[in-house]
Amino acid sequence: MSTHTSPCEPTGRVLVWDLPVRVFHWLLAISFAGAWLTSESERWHLAHITFGYTMAGLVAFRLVWGLVGTRHARFASFVRAPAAAWRYLKSLVTPTPEHPIGHNPAGALAIVGLLALIALTTATGWANENDLAGDWLEELHELGANALMLLVLVHLVGVAVGSLMHRENLVRSMITGMKRGPAAQGITRSWRWLGALVLLAVLGFWGLQWQTAPTPEQLAEATSAGQSGRDHDDDD
Repeated sequence: MSTHTSPCEPTGRVLVWDLPVRVFHWLLAISFAGAWLTSESERWHLAHITFGYTMAGLVAFRLVWGLVGTRHARFASFVRAPAAAWRYLKSLVTPTPEHPIGHNPAGALAIVGLLALIALTTATGWANENDLAGDWLEELHELGANALMLLVLVHLVGVAVGSLMHRENLVRSMITGMKRGPAAQGITRSWRWLGALVLLAVLGFWGLQWQTAPTPEQLAEATSAGQSGRDHDDDD
């Protein structure tokens, strides 16, 4: 079934994004921003790890929800070949641009890329944290993080362009879940309990990490011990 809005179809405000998708989106944005801002800080290293593990868990949830979730959350409803993305981008400069009610084909490719890069970055970060490889893996982790930031910027530009071309606030739609489209293309259930469960799971994980975080005195002792070890190695 087509998910494009036809000029002949009556349109109104319909529910497109269920609550789990919206909660996932904003928690992922917060976690990525937090991980990026704490990436170079020894003091905030635990926060960096916490945000990274949160991203990994969110991606795992999204992969499952992309298979069994609501209509516009399922990958089958929006993931298309690169040719479809190119056709969509070309339509933006025409008088009648394509206007999918869910993710557009270009945005879908960005989403797939984001999920893949997050999986790569969090996996290499976990491996580095557990000393499973050498410097090359740390460099791969940094490369993945930089590529992820670049794709996030591309995604933000795409959201801005899509909002202007379609005269619809796409950021607001990811808050309310509502978009303009035919009633037949909307979803009937928001799955509020599942969205709340995802939010509580993340907040609970953050709270657990906070409770087990080392005190400033412990951090100072660990830093001092690490410095003493390096000095001893230099003497040898």
